[in-house]
Amino acid sequence: MLTHSGYALALVLLAQVAPAEIKTKPLASPSEVRQAFLKQLDRPKVPLEIKIEKEENSQDGLTTERLSFASEKRADGQIERVPVLVVRPPAAKVKGLLPAVIVLHGTGGDKDKMRSWLVELAGRGIMGVAIDARYHGERAGGAVGADAYNKAITRAWRSKPGEPQTHPFYYDTCWDLWRTLDYLESRSDVDPKRLGMIGISMGGIETWLAASVDERVAVAVPAISVQSFRWSLENEQWQGRAKSIGAAHQAAANDLGETAVNARVCRTLWNKVIPGILTTFDCPSMLRLFAGRPLLILNGDRDPNCPIGGARLAFASAEKAYEEAGASDHLRINVAEGVAHAVTPEQHEAALDWFTRWLTPAEPTGK
Repeated sequence: MLTHSGYALALVLLAQVAPAEIKTKPLASPSEVRQAFLKQLDRPKVPLEIKIEKEENSQDGLTTERLSFASEKRADGQIERVPVLVVRPPAAKVKGLLPAVIVLHGTGGDKDKMRSWLVELAGRGIMGVAIDARYHGERAGGAVGADAYNKAITRAWRSKPGEPQTHPFYYDTCWDLWRTLDYLESRSDVDPKRLGMIGISMGGIETWLAASVDERVAVAVPAISVQSFRWSLENEQWQGRAKSIGAAHQAAANDLGETAVNARVCRTLWNKVIPGILTTFDCPSMLRLFAGRPLLILNGDRDPNCPIGGARLAFASAEKAYEEAGASDHLRINVAEGVAHAVTPEQHEAALDWFTRWLTPAEPTGK
């Protein structure tokens, strides 16, 4: 293992400049970045309207809850609801209000595939919470894997001026995560000051985007997701990211008259559907916003989706911010040698230990 911020217009202009110009553009301050991202995703809130669907207890004392809540009112007038899976610790492990950790799946996954994480967290006295990302799981309309997700990104790409512009590529799920925090704050059994978030791959990107600007997330673990989108384009290492949502990138290539997906396709698609991801909202910029809060970063040094050259830019940005905040002990960077796009068993355990360390009180040692 190796251990190692009138604004909307400015973002549009930044997204259109050439790579050489981007290199010399200084990063906005953390407070400016935070306000810009909140503004980018802002939309009217609706009442949560929580609906409990099922609650059951298992022989090992765990309580499983299935429910949903309202996230927003869509352009078609329908209410977007978020399906939620909750696993509560055994009563014997519950002492007062519970800490809670949101666990996010990757591209093509769903909340139920994260159940093992929820059970392990519950075993440590932490409530585990998973949601289906947009166009995944129960929100995929019966589609399998990432098919609904690719189609939604393609629709967003093909939207015309004056039409509602959705952001299914990461950003809309970030809004749902903020609403998930609203939901957890509404629970009488949850400590709102002890909330954590971990995401794998796509979920990890959504973690460093959503949690960076929302300080209700006290502890975060972005896994196999820290990178620099800009660096990948400037260094011809965009292929892994494009392949992870291949159908949407190919549709953009066809529309742009390209014979195959290339850097131009990626840049044009990303600038429209995830605006700012190459500049203000790229990972090296966003990680600075965590400084002071416990942050564990998990990566592999052979990951094609998160090229290590770009990841190192993000690591350095985080290290500098934490050092300036006098909180270097709150940052840990864990890079698995020889590992591609996967979380190793050792990293899995390190993540659980990180949440236990920062979210659960130490046992009393005496008077």
